[in-house]
Amino acid sequence: MLKSLNLAVRAAMVVGALGLVAGCSNVTPEQLSAVEAKASEALSKANSASTTASEAMKTASMAAEAAKAAQASADAAQACCNDNKSRLDAMFEKAMRK
Repeated sequence: MLKSLNLAVRAAMVVGALGLVAGCSNVTPEQLSAVEAKASEALSKANSASTTASEAMKTASMAAEAAKAAQASADAAQACCNDNKSRLDAMFEKAMRK
């Protein structure tokens, strides 16, 4: 997805520049430079967004791993609790039989 966004921005830059040069014969070099600057800025922002998205994905993966570890710990604690309850119940029943 990130590569396709990057490719789309680059394609838009090329098409825009070619459209201005080919379609409008009265475009001044200053106008063309302004368009190129805006296209370059758009590409820079797209690259920044791509980097941010990659970092967010990494953070989300780390959070998912932490959640799995927490669930495993909670499951182990619950199993221990269930085992202790069973032993206490057995001890109580044994004491009540006497």
